[in-house]
Amino acid sequence: MAIRALVWGENLHEQKNKAVAENYPIGMHGQIAKLLSEDKNISVSTVTLQDPEHGLSEARLNETDVLLWWGHAAHDMVDDVIVKRVMERVWQGMGLIVLHSGHHSKVFKGLMGTPANLHWREAGERERLWVVNPGHPIAKGLGEYFELEYEEMYGEPFSVPEPLETVFVSWFQGGEVFRSGLTYRRGAGNIFYFRPGHETYPTYHDANVGKVLRNSVNWAFNADRHAELMKAPNTPVASSIEPLVERGAKLTNADHAGEVAGAKK
Repeated sequence: MAIRALVWGENLHEQKNKAVAENYPIGMHGQIAKLLSEDKNISVSTVTLQDPEHGLSEARLNETDVLLWWGHAAHDMVDDVIVKRVMERVWQGMGLIVLHSGHHSKVFKGLMGTPANLHWREAGERERLWVVNPGHPIAKGLGEYFELEYEEMYGEPFSVPEPLETVFVSWFQGGEVFRSGLTYRRGAGNIFYFRPGHETYPTYHDANVGKVLRNSVNWAFNADRHAELMKAPNTPVASSIEPLVERGAKLTNADHAGEVAGAKK
């Protein structure tokens, strides 16, 4: 059975910026999907910010194995209800791949629990991505490094938690370096952050970038779902694994009401 990948895009820059529209006539989300479709093991579809429920309804997420997220200009426009819904699916086992400026999305910051801030500069400089973990599945088929002739610079420090694994480290023409391929796990969900992808450059036409995206979808896939991770059930004394006698002070509701009344006198 094919991995069901869903590409989420803001679809704003393509409508307002001529350079972006020329680079991505089918939209950035459409071009990312096109790269993924080269893997016959991946069934890919797209949704955008403008769709009802941002394209991320309960039903749609139930049919999604791996979600890819590209956002930049409209992080605050994403409804908090949808953000919570996506985060819960990740905890249950849906894979998540966060691209470029998606580091500031509500979803990524919520899952990381940090500001996810960094240094940046838009100067069309060369980026060299070093493969620092060549045995990792996400790096499969790559050489020691690959280069993107034009990219936006991201520089350290990057205020995210220490990753499980660092797959790529970038060097930029201006001298900065950046941890540009990081893996995490939240609950049962695999998360990969991949740095390249500024909208005014043709990054998502690069063959190596496509290879990374396809590899990361296969890596992030988890066929299982663990809905119980979203629950916090009480375990009564009577159902404890070992015989248990309750002890210690425990106020009933009536006792509590009496204490409150007494305190008010």
